[in-house]
Amino acid sequence: MDEIGQGRIEGIDATLVLGPDDILRLRWARGISIVEEDALRAMARVNELCAETRHPMLVDMATTKAVSRGARTVFGLPCSASRIALLGSSQVDKVIANFILGVSTLPCPTRFFTSEPAALEWLQEG
Repeated sequence: MDEIGQGRIEGIDATLVLGPDDILRLRWARGISIVEEDALRAMARVNELCAETRHPMLVDMATTKAVSRGARTVFGLPCSASRIALLGSSQVDKVIANFILGVSTLPCPTRFFTSEPAALEWLQEG
């Protein structure tokens, strides 16, 4: 099975792919500051691509510059992801992820990883 929905998300610097392993892969552009509108467009595309089926999602946020309060609020809303692994590569990524994880109620299990294999293993456990 080939990747579905491969490519840029219209209007933002991110790509979304549903792989043959049934894992969504959301990749934000390097150095991006994610604002509420970006988050809304990304989550709308996730929901559109998944239709009625929930999938685990790997979010590559390495070198993300910032995530606005509005974007963090959007990420706290239910979507078609069954669990989310946030993938980063630096201490700054970890701080940003902790802000996202600090949302009082996340819509699904969400964890931060610096290793893609470990993140994928955790996603496949669910």
